[in-house]
Amino acid sequence: MPYALFCNEAKLSKAYPTEADVWRLARQSGLVVDVMINARRTAGHLQLDNDYEIRPCAAEPEEDPWQNRVEAEQEFNIPFAS
Repeated sequence: MPYALFCNEAKLSKAYPTEADVWRLARQSGLVVDVMINARRTAGHLQLDNDYEIRPCAAEPEEDPWQNRVEAEQEFNIPFAS
């Protein structure tokens, strides 16, 4: 099942083969923030900014999530794990 970036119910990105692919693209786009979960600032986790979320989705009829991944890797110079 492919994944994409959403805000509320609107699909904002192309579909990609894995959730990790969308996280990499969101991080590259500046949509990921580091949130501290304790007062000592020794523990934190990454989350999406604002109301963004990554969800499974159906690819558009003419869309190939694997080709989207290849194009993103070339455009943003992001090495995706295989």
